[in-house]
Amino acid sequence: MNQFLVSIITPSYNSSKYILNTIQSIKKQSYKNWELLIIDDCSTDNSREVIQSYINQESRIKLICLEQNSGAAVARNMGIEKATGRFIAFLDSDDTWHPEKLEKQVSFMLKNDYAFTYTQYHQVNENGDTVGELYFPLRTNYRNLLKTCVIGCLTAMYDTHKIGKVYFPLIRKRQDFALWLKILKKVNYAYCVPEDLASYTVRSDSISANKWKAAQYNWKLYRDIEKLNIFSSVYYFLNYAIRGILRSKFKKMSRFLKL
Repeated sequence: MNQFLVSIITPSYNSSKYILNTIQSIKKQSYKNWELLIIDDCSTDNSREVIQSYINQESRIKLICLEQNSGAAVARNMGIEKATGRFIAFLDSDDTWHPEKLEKQVSFMLKNDYAFTYTQYHQVNENGDTVGELYFPLRTNYRNLLKTCVIGCLTAMYDTHKIGKVYFPLIRKRQDFALWLKILKKVNYAYCVPEDLASYTVRSDSISANKWKAAQYNWKLYRDIEKLNIFSSVYYFLNYAIRGILRSKFKKMSRFLKL
């Protein structure tokens, strides 16, 4: 397989506790033609020192430091701007990839001529224990994604040769969801690699841990970013809420059956 360069975008803020595992999971990739762009968003811990220790050993890793704390959207956009790869991929500083993630995903895209893809993944807690199994459709489009965001940021990849560089809307939360919708206005579908290739860390202090706040940001995305009318917004929000409730019940039932 012709190994086109993959640019991996990783925003970092006070990530010294997790980012070593993230970097190591990238270094273990069977696909070797990658660059890792870590954008530090004015961390107040020793994240920069930890990252710098890896840069001294690995020329494919680059550290970009923002001058003021600006949020994940600005950090990721800076990474996209500096990226030189054909493919753009995303991995947050507390998540990890399985060793064959890049190889399988790039091959999947080239073989099928896809511009935008994602993979299956599972959830782990801060100790690395699996806490969630998720359902992923084999493909999704703009309208289906509005109902529920099935694309994990840690698995998404797009081809700049087909759609150019596409940047995150400048919102503090749900900017990844907004970007996928933006891309799906350019292409008909996002396609799923039908394999679990990544681990998403569920942290107690994350926005995803607060369901009510997440719902509020979803509503704002429908109204302020996608400019949906009130009727469409209610329709998609109800779909989002009902699916979230069903997913929560499924998780509880799965844990019960394993006891």
